[in-house]
Amino acid sequence: MLKITHIYKTFIFQFLLMFILISVSCNDNNGDEIITDKEYKLPIIDLSHWKVTLPVGKPTEVYPPEILNYANNETLKPYMYNDSINGALVFYTYPGASTANSSYSRTELRELMNPDGKINWTFAQGGKIKGILSVSEVSKDSNGDFHRIIVMQIHGRLTDEQRDLIGAKDNNAPPILKIYWYKGYIRVKSKYLKNKDATDDELLHVEAWGDDEGFNFEEYIGFAPFSLEVIASSGKMEIILNEKNTYIIENDDIKKWGVFENYFKAGNYLTTKDEGSFARVKYFELEVEH
Repeated sequence: MLKITHIYKTFIFQFLLMFILISVSCNDNNGDEIITDKEYKLPIIDLSHWKVTLPVGKPTEVYPPEILNYANNETLKPYMYNDSINGALVFYTYPGASTANSSYSRTELRELMNPDGKINWTFAQGGKIKGILSVSEVSKDSNGDFHRIIVMQIHGRLTDEQRDLIGAKDNNAPPILKIYWYKGYIRVKSKYLKNKDATDDELLHVEAWGDDEGFNFEEYIGFAPFSLEVIASSGKMEIILNEKNTYIIENDDIKKWGVFENYFKAGNYLTTKDEGSFARVKYFELEVEH
């Protein structure tokens, strides 16, 4: 009888201990477990100079200061939220609403040098973006291959004067740089000028630029965190993977690209419309310098 009582008391003690541990643990709205305030980690990202585009609405965009309160924003919660165990900002997306100049959806940050995004930078002025990130989940296509995700960009923009000069409907210009996560590797794509003798007015048109063959870094990334840095300067782009692998694009076409304004983008741009496809990209750190 004494033995049974001892076992019974031990069981009660273990049960109460488990209950206490469960009570002090909690889950956020997206399933990332938060154990205690002491262990709660936040990403190292200043969102005061970014807006985010979501795969819903027409599409929906969230600007500062609303984006700063993303953890309590009901619009943002399904698409942009904390991984509080690893200290990352998660970007989730799937085929949905897309921007006017794309057929794909995204949960992606767009750099804002001023609140309305009308002030941007040129290659002569230069810019640097650096992030530590990972692809945590991504769907596969009908062949069993992972879908491609654009995780970082330099996007061109026409000034109002350039837009009016060529009669464009908006200020959109091509992206001069797209960096993909592709089957566990990092792939870089840029643009080239189709007509090397194009005038300054002619090269302002989207159709004046073609896609280059691209470049694949040899290092396998998979789903592990990695660092990615892009340094833009006059006539040159330098892409650095994990602080040791470097790819440089430096040619006359990049020099001519100097007529455009630019802005950085970072996040999760899913390049598929396959039904049921999705992706999650985590950014642990993100910083920009000019």
